[in-house]
Order: sequence, then C-alpha cells, then structure tokens
Amino acid sequence: MSKSFEGISFKDKKEAELLLKECRDRIDEIDNELFDLISQRTSLAKDIALCKEYIGMPIYDKSREEDIHKKIEKFSEENGLDVDIVNQIVDMLTILNKNEQKEILRRNVNGQY
Repeated sequence: MSKSFEGISFKDKKEAELLLKECRDRIDEIDNELFDLISQRTSLAKDIALCKEYIGMPIYDKSREEDIHKKIEKFSEENGLDVDIVNQIVDMLTILNKNEQKEILRRNVNGQY
C-alpha cells in the first residue's frame, strides 16, 4: 500500500525508513557544520573585545544588536521560519560572544594577554 504525504510517496515501510535515516544523517552533518560555525564565530570575540576596549566601546552595542535583529526578521520571513525562535537562537549566540568578550577583557586586565 502506497502512502503519500505532501508530495512524498512511499511504496513501503523500508523506503520510509531509508529516507528517515538519510535525513537524520544529513541533520547530523549540518549540526557538525553549525557547531564549527559557532566555534568560529566565538573565536572572533577576542579581536572584537580588544578593539572595543581600545576604542572605548562597551561590550553591549545596542545599535549593532538592533541591526542584527532586523536582518534576522527579514531573513526569517523570507524563508518561512519562526521569527521568535530564530531571534532566540541569535540571542543565545550573542550572549555566548558577550560572555567570551567579558572573559577576554578580564584576562587582559589581569595581564594574561
């Protein structure tokens, strides 16, 4: 018996299980890429923190974060993604970077850089 869901048709359970495995394998690959990108993004915190310190800027840059959220909202709407959830993800990434910047500046003050 063939079942069809939103354009995907399976001739049997084995075919659906195979597609499920392929999708999960691809999600694992994407997760690895995301973790690598998060690591790269966070590694920029040192340069950003030291630049901000030299310029005399605080770690929190309201206008930069507002610009990021405007960009996120546009991207989310264009791609049919939940704006609130994508904003939460970006907020978490921003917190991760700000915490890293604070730690870098703390170490810099203590003479470790």
